Amino acid sequence: MKLVRSLMLLLCLSMVIAACGGAATPTAVPAAPTTAAATSTTASAAEATATVEVTAVAEVSPTVPTTTTTEPAGGSLVVYSGRSESLVAPLLELFTKETGIAVEVRYGDTAEMAAQILEEGENSPADVFFGQDAGALGALSDRFVQLDSSLLSLVDPRFASSEGKWVGASGRARVLVYNTDVLTSTDLPASILDLTKPEWKGRLAWAPTNGSLQAFVTALRVSQGEDVAKQWLEGLIANEIKVYESNSAIVKAVANGEVDAGLVNHYYLFALKKDQPDAKAANHYFSNGDIGSLVNVAGVGILQTAKNPEAAQAFASFLLSETAQNYFTEKTNEYPLVAGITTNPAIKPLSEITTPEIDLSNLKDLQGTLELLQDVGAIQ
Repeated sequence: MKLVRSLMLLLCLSMVIAACGGAATPTAVPAAPTTAAATSTTASAAEATATVEVTAVAEVSPTVPTTTTTEPAGGSLVVYSGRSESLVAPLLELFTKETGIAVEVRYGDTAEMAAQILEEGENSPADVFFGQDAGALGALSDRFVQLDSSLLSLVDPRFASSEGKWVGASGRARVLVYNTDVLTSTDLPASILDLTKPEWKGRLAWAPTNGSLQAFVTALRVSQGEDVAKQWLEGLIANEIKVYESNSAIVKAVANGEVDAGLVNHYYLFALKKDQPDAKAANHYFSNGDIGSLVNVAGVGILQTAKNPEAAQAFASFLLSETAQNYFTEKTNEYPLVAGITTNPAIKPLSEITTPEIDLSNLKDLQGTLELLQDVGAIQ
């Protein structure tokens, strides 16, 4: 029953996030998903994370997500994508163009896709899971096959499963975005834990229903312990931190002077500056391996029950190809994880970020994070 409660809590959160606009929002349909030509949908790049050590549970029935299909030209592949359609549909079209493999994609937030796979169990039609968060990938690791070492070796070991069950395809760093008219780099703290100090009262923003923020809180719990995480959350709330629905809303609020600084992923600033080049905002990376500079990953795992394992292997390899890695750096402003790919020069190089010593595979206890956020009153 505890397991069922965990998944139900996860799914309820997914719906709350979707209702608030803070995560990639799937289109719900009442029965089996329909198939249509790929279309553009509105979706935030702030996608949700997955749950803790879970197994298939028939009692859970998550909302069926949007399904799109690329016309076949040589084989087929079913992808369950926790990455939003607006971000990765063009990338999947490139995969079909290069390989001739048709792709059927089921889009939804990462938590929903993970729960869907678990509910379907041995009958899942999914060949691969394309998740936006290491926690989601870790939660499904028992359902994944072992990846070939030649594939795993393409990325730094910190960005792949320690058991070789999944591999990261792109990286996203946590940052403090700040208003450059109000603050300078010398005004900013070295540690994210310093944001509970009195001088930050009423000046900060966060999105506690956002999956990326929750993944960070999970990392804080894993690295610093439950007590430190709770004290930090309570300190932010006592400091009257302002609540927004998404990372993109926070960045806009900072640039508009509504708030001085906010906790987000690095790439939202560059999405804003694409439309507003003179936006008064910049990213601050916490230093010295501080947990505030966590770099999480979006990545891929291949299901043990995959009907098309060869196509699934081709897809995993494609995500680490030059084509896909350049797509991540040029189109989504994420960090490529394969050596030799040039990062957007406006973004701080990944090699210059001193990341915390943490195994991303350990970020799968979303249930504990949700309970902690509820306990301190950050979410309902």
